[in-house]
Amino acid sequence: MTNDTTLFLGQWMRSPGTVGAVAPSSRRLAETVTTSVPHRGDPVIVELGPGTGAFTGEIQRRLDGRGHHMAVEINPKLAEFLSARHPNVDVVVGDAARLPQLLRERGFDKADVIVSGLPWAAFSQETQTHLLNAVTAIMSPNTAFTTFAYSFAKHLPPAQRFRQRLIDTFEEVVVGRTVWGNLPPAFVYHSRRPRGL
Repeated sequence: MTNDTTLFLGQWMRSPGTVGAVAPSSRRLAETVTTSVPHRGDPVIVELGPGTGAFTGEIQRRLDGRGHHMAVEINPKLAEFLSARHPNVDVVVGDAARLPQLLRERGFDKADVIVSGLPWAAFSQETQTHLLNAVTAIMSPNTAFTTFAYSFAKHLPPAQRFRQRLIDTFEEVVVGRTVWGNLPPAFVYHSRRPRGL
């Protein structure tokens, strides 16, 4: 196993409720999740639950030195690993529910793109509400919010509740095709325009 896979698995064993997966996401899933990151300008990118950086590396590749990339990771060990691997990323050890405050501390009110690696279906409804409220608080009408879910779980009640939560929260929710090259296979939610913004 690679160093990041070993670290990821170890942290999952210690705290499966916050890590939410037993292995890092694949390059194919990372490419799909980060399609909203623009290739021009100086965008503000917020990444939630970056883990060992499967999505972080792809975001950095797309930014190519532009903009501001803030990655919020609640697990200190994973954050330390991520900071060493991606020194140009603004890695924050903290709770994503504090997104508006974290972004303001860096001189920004809104994000252009929010990429989430959080295990939404593993969270309670209360936690989902707090996190989605924090996400929508830093969104403008043009901000893109992307997250993913595992295909095998999409018919289970927690996953269906989260999908309905997205539909209730956003005017536009597009479900992408299954990424078979991920373990386990996954699909991506692309959401825009929070209701009542």
